[in-house]
Amino acid sequence: MAKSDLSYTVDDHEVVAATPDLRMVVLTLGVGQEVPWHWHSDVTDHVICLEGPMVVEMRAPRERFELKPGERCTVPPKRAHHVAGKEGGPCKFAILQGLGTYDFNPVG
Repeated sequence: MAKSDLSYTVDDHEVVAATPDLRMVVLTLGVGQEVPWHWHSDVTDHVICLEGPMVVEMRAPRERFELKPGERCTVPPKRAHHVAGKEGGPCKFAILQGLGTYDFNPVG
């Protein structure tokens, strides 16, 4: 497993680019791994599926997006969300985060 500054376990975490206002990361989730429920104060997450299928769930209001490779969805600031492979399977995705200062606020 790759070492990273994440508070959760993933198979791989690559920072493609990072500036004070914008960052791009690629995450690879193994079987049963997930990005736990969290929200960001300022940044919008633009989630792009590279290998899937994968699921992005959001709260308030509750929404669920099933993404196949090449598909994407957007999570606005202050909206709780969670990312995982469909039915606990593996997936790989890119996240473009900005504009604004990145933070990770766990839910619950």
